Amino acid sequence: MVITKQWLLLLLADAILILHVLFVAFVVLGLLAIYAGYFLAWQWVRHRGFRIVHLCAIGYVVGQAWLGMVCPLTTWEMALRIEAGAATYAGSFIQYWLHSLLYYSAPDWVFGVVYSIFGGLVLASWWVVRPRKRVR
Repeated sequence: MVITKQWLLLLLADAILILHVLFVAFVVLGLLAIYAGYFLAWQWVRHRGFRIVHLCAIGYVVGQAWLGMVCPLTTWEMALRIEAGAATYAGSFIQYWLHSLLYYSAPDWVFGVVYSIFGGLVLASWWVVRPRKRVR
């Protein structure tokens, strides 16, 4: 098998896509785990480091949505696909996949509101499922 520049660019684009999916899964499943952990007495969901990273992750997404920015992972993936001569998609990563998976499309402001509500749920989890205090 000959490794071409096009093949390598597409491989990198796919790796970024996988990273993007893992990021989204961390944010969504992380919140579900926090609330499930409250009811199931999972102590790991109260780990301060996990909670800070989780809150920062959704905060970053909400900030991007309100500033009208496209995620840098999407931009990087699309740039690699264009360089490789492959097809790309328009809009945000979540918008594209929701449309592809659910045949649903909405204006950008709707995604900003949904991200903000989700971010509010993550923020609320700091009071509902309090992280452990730092031990000195």
